[in-house]
Amino acid sequence: MEYLVLAPTDREYANITAAIARGTWRNRYEVRKCGVGKALAAANTVAALLRGGLRYDRIAVIGYAAATAGQRRGCIVAPRAARYHDCRVPAAFVPELAETYRLLGGDDMVVWTGDAFVDAAIAAEVKDRFGVEDGLFDMETAAVCQAAAAVADIPVVVVKMVSDIPEECDTEHSYDEFVDSHSDFGMIVDCLENLK
Repeated sequence: MEYLVLAPTDREYANITAAIARGTWRNRYEVRKCGVGKALAAANTVAALLRGGLRYDRIAVIGYAAATAGQRRGCIVAPRAARYHDCRVPAAFVPELAETYRLLGGDDMVVWTGDAFVDAAIAAEVKDRFGVEDGLFDMETAAVCQAAAAVADIPVVVVKMVSDIPEECDTEHSYDEFVDSHSDFGMIVDCLENLK
C-alpha cells in the first residue's frame, strides 16, 4: 500500500519523517507538508497528488489535534468521518461544504475542520449545533478530503494525537508544551500499518 502522508506543520513533518525512518514497514510512505488551514491544505494536497502521478492508494492526514472533553491527551485517534465546523451556509446551496466525508479510521468520532484555533466556546458551540459529544478539531482534514475526492477519489485516513482539550482550559500554550514533549509519532505509523 502506498500512502501520501500529509503533515500540517514543520514539527509534525519532522516527527512523522523520523518515525518512518526508524523502522521497516509493510507500507510505503511519502511525506509532504500540507500546511495549516483549509485553502493551503487543499492546494498542497492537489499539488502533491499531481506531482506523485496520482499513484497513491491512500492519503493519511497525521499530526496533533484538539479534542472534546473526555478524551486523553496523548491518545491516538483515527476518526471515521470529517466535516467542516465553521461553514454557515444552507446545505442545499453548497452541499460539498455541509457533507460528511467518510474516513478509513475505526474510532466512532468526527474530526471537525475549521480555520480557527479551537477554544472552549467553539468546542461547546460545535457540540451543541451538531448534537455530538466527542470529536477532534483540526484545520486541514475536510479540505484534504474535498481535494482528494475532486482529483482522484483517493481514500483518506486521519491519525491524530490528542494534544489539547480546550474545554479543560487548554490554550495555544498548552498545545506548545504538549508538542514539545510528545514528538514520537511511532504510534501513528503503527496505526497506519495496522489499518485494514
